[in-house]
Amino acid sequence: MSDTLTRKGEQLHMGKVTEQQILSMAPNSSAVANARKISAGGGFVSLSKTEDETFYMGECKGSGKSCYMVSADFIEGGTPLLRCSCPSRQYPCKHGLALLFEMEKGKAFSICQLPDTIREKREKKERRAAKSEEKKQKQDSTAPAKGKKAGKAARVKKMKKQLEGIAVLKKLTDSLLNFGIGTLEGTSLKSYRDLAKQLGDYYLPGPQILLNRLILESEAYQKDRDPSHQEQIIKILVHINALIKKAEEYLRNKVEMDNGEDDDSILYEELGGIWNLERLNQLGRSREPAKLVQLAFEVYFDDARKELIDQGYYIDCGSGEIFTSLNYRPIKALKYVRQEDSVFDVLKIPLLTIYPGTINPRVRWEQAEFEPLTPNILQEIRSLADSELLPLIKKVKNVIKNPLDAKEAAVIAAYKKIGRIEDTGAKENLVSYVLEDKTGSRIILRDQKNREGTVKMLNKLWDAGLLSNQVLFGMMFYDPADHQICMQPFSIVTEQAIVRLAY
Repeated sequence: MSDTLTRKGEQLHMGKVTEQQILSMAPNSSAVANARKISAGGGFVSLSKTEDETFYMGECKGSGKSCYMVSADFIEGGTPLLRCSCPSRQYPCKHGLALLFEMEKGKAFSICQLPDTIREKREKKERRAAKSEEKKQKQDSTAPAKGKKAGKAARVKKMKKQLEGIAVLKKLTDSLLNFGIGTLEGTSLKSYRDLAKQLGDYYLPGPQILLNRLILESEAYQKDRDPSHQEQIIKILVHINALIKKAEEYLRNKVEMDNGEDDDSILYEELGGIWNLERLNQLGRSREPAKLVQLAFEVYFDDARKELIDQGYYIDCGSGEIFTSLNYRPIKALKYVRQEDSVFDVLKIPLLTIYPGTINPRVRWEQAEFEPLTPNILQEIRSLADSELLPLIKKVKNVIKNPLDAKEAAVIAAYKKIGRIEDTGAKENLVSYVLEDKTGSRIILRDQKNREGTVKMLNKLWDAGLLSNQVLFGMMFYDPADHQICMQPFSIVTEQAIVRLAY
């Protein structure tokens, strides 16, 4: 028997299931394909539901003589609990997905009574939840002051250890600044690798990742002698140096005040701290409700972290802010961490948690409902786009010049037209695209290094109308090749659809 909850962050309306929602729940593409086969092939010999539409079930033909009993329980505010009597360990199993496909196709479900076994499961779950809440409240009210003091002392002790690690890292950066990055070769590079490992002992995974990036760039430069690697090394050094200065002040103030509590400072995460959603919400880093639309999605490998990262870009339909979602999948644990995917519906989120950050902050949510992306919502998004390039570019410059901020910014801009010109700054393609706004201001559309190319997709657009009087979502960045701000296109927002170049 497999009891399966929907993927964290997604929610279905009772009895109203869309294909997008089912796909978002599936553990992999083969489970979807098998579920479709079951549904299309008449795999269910019976389908029924309760009159209040909080429970759906079906008998599904299996590999043996007996049918599998499959059910979807919507008792928790629209979040279905899928159950199946098959022996599969997959969550959710193909039979559970197939039942949702039956609902999505509008198949006829006869009315039935809620099975006693399901009623018992519901009551047991309610008792367990009530007991857990009672226990939590009791612990909160009776927690000894000594325990709280001990926790506070441990956090302050950890900060003192972090200060020790920062001092060790400072010696390295001072050495590189005094003797030059040419020392990043041979045996000295090995000592930097050893230091990167040690930073983990100092509770500094953030600086550890930065140092790993520096080492990777140094190794790459030794192989191909491409000056761009040296540029990246300098950028990383500037970032580390700025982090050292700000972190020293931040941590010393905390230690002197005997304050081990985390706060909403971006330095907490820069040093490698992992935010707790409940804590962020307590700090006021939340919004309720929120309506988000995904504008683009990408997957990339971060060699310094040894992780695959699923990154989504969303626009808040109310404020126009651009947010990002991040799903980290360590290479050593790929089979245990589910991959995120593109979302084409509108997400209605009751409580949106926003991480600290100045531009395109990360967001997370526990629950969301789906609704179709309509022309009205698309018009809302188009109305939120920046209409002039120069103020937008100035805003981006002010952000990326800060050493601790991102070196790119996701933006949404209205344009009069996109055309082709000779791109003197590009190394490979002499002809590129430019975006022009209503005032005649322009920006080069160019792919970033180490990111999948999207400019070439403009050549494949089926409608020439997409190149005029539309809205472009993309990433602005500074290109040292010709010392200017460029933009990589990710998607075009029209009155009828979002045309994705990155998905």
